[in-house]
Amino acid sequence: DHFDVTRDEFDVPRDKLDVTRDELDVTRDEFNVASDKFDVIRDEFDLPIDELDVTKDELDVIRDEFDVIRDEFDDFFTAGTDTTAIVLEWSLTELMNNPSVLEKAKQEIKNVVGSTRLVQESDTPSLPYIEAIIKETFRFHPPVPMVNRKAVEEAVINGYRIPAGSLLFINNWAIGRDPEVWERPMEFEPERFLGKSESEAMDVKGHNYELLPFGSGRRACPGISLAMLELSVTLAAMIQCFDWKPCSPGGEILQTIDMSERPGLTAPRANDLICLPIAY
Repeated sequence: DHFDVTRDEFDVPRDKLDVTRDELDVTRDEFNVASDKFDVIRDEFDLPIDELDVTKDELDVIRDEFDVIRDEFDDFFTAGTDTTAIVLEWSLTELMNNPSVLEKAKQEIKNVVGSTRLVQESDTPSLPYIEAIIKETFRFHPPVPMVNRKAVEEAVINGYRIPAGSLLFINNWAIGRDPEVWERPMEFEPERFLGKSESEAMDVKGHNYELLPFGSGRRACPGISLAMLELSVTLAAMIQCFDWKPCSPGGEILQTIDMSERPGLTAPRANDLICLPIAY
């Protein structure tokens, strides 16, 4: 029952997206009909041909703009699917490897949400430990390990001359594991983002160069707010509804989890995480 409720809760936004896309398709079809009607009118009346051609051209431009809007709409809601799934998978992996962290997360959800309803978007501001888990996952397992930029003009940084047009790569993966930047970098410690430490004040919007999961500046990912909300609600719901046990493809419960990564533009696990959900 918990699974059905969770699925139904998260099907609502998807249905809204489908409705919005359908509305865009209907609007485009209406413009197509209007454009066809102008063809008929132009054929019926020969005198204002030039004026009708201009109006029809304007309709064609608007129709093309709607096609672009629809395509951008699809990209906006699907481009982050891969990276969001990677972060969730690594978060669950680390939680199963660190039972004390998982227990703290459960307790926070219980204190804030209770046990009679499913966690909601409105609860996320009151779940700082869940947010800290996500930030720590970003640090330890950045979904995009390398961020690239192109120098638009020559610059000198720490004595190094960077010619205009140079392609630069920021190694998020290495920064997140650098002992000169982080204390105990190889330990999964969400607490580093809580309390009164300098890390606690870090956000993921590109203001702190130690933590750049979404990039920085004008070319930063535009889906930061959506991703953080989606991750917080989904991870909290998965923790609230189930205990998770790692298992082999054959269903055997595992005592240890392979932490190998697969190289690429993103950094997913080398092997799919297979879990047995246990309702409680």
